[in-house]
Amino acid sequence: MALKALLFDVDGTLADTERDGHRVAFNRTFAEAGLDWHWDVPLYGKLLTVAGGRERLRHYVDHYRPDYVKPPDFEAQIERLHAVKTEHYTALLSRGGISLRPGVSRLLSEARAQGIRLALATTTTEANVSALLQHTLGADAESWFEVVGAGDVVAAKKPAPDIYNYVLKKMQLTASQCMAFEDSENGLRAARAAGLKTVITVTDYTKAHDFSGAAIVLDHFGEPDRPFKVLSQTNVDGASFLDLALIRQLHADP
Repeated sequence: MALKALLFDVDGTLADTERDGHRVAFNRTFAEAGLDWHWDVPLYGKLLTVAGGRERLRHYVDHYRPDYVKPPDFEAQIERLHAVKTEHYTALLSRGGISLRPGVSRLLSEARAQGIRLALATTTTEANVSALLQHTLGADAESWFEVVGAGDVVAAKKPAPDIYNYVLKKMQLTASQCMAFEDSENGLRAARAAGLKTVITVTDYTKAHDFSGAAIVLDHFGEPDRPFKVLSQTNVDGASFLDLALIRQLHADP
């Protein structure tokens, strides 16, 4: 079937938000709350195997802080911490502390110009999505995306396919009409379980993940003056950056 839509993950895919964005915001939140918790770069890489900020907090306490005595309102505490973390993350964005990855703005603009529909499928909150888009692409950028599947709109997070199934249903499209874009093994598993062909752009945190089944694995989308590096065995016929022509080729490949 002809390509109709591009479905993007957010954190790690549109922008490398994890190490110097969400991790920093979490640590500032812990300090403000008087908690002796600190997520350094290696630890945060391990925590990223768990999708979702609230889930990550619970996992950290259960697996890394057996000494921590949970208060009676532990679930409410998790909600408070996560809300404050979002405030710190948004403040980082507003100061220009996080930028889009190479080729993202170009590819989105090309898709819009050619009438390709856009959507987001992410485990991060809608507030985080809005802040990232507004501070990197402009005040109206969220309107570029027909569906913003974010946060807790589905019960099961990646690697479950629920968020992709939700977006496909909202757009009234089949998986064969779309291409997904992810940066992690969990994201790839979610997209593939929904039947989607998937482009992977790795980050420092995800470059060692298993990306078997991806249509292509790249270091980034690339720019005309900043070529990508192909990390899989995919034939790109001399292309040096990801554009709609290459995406259509990948989409059409059996």
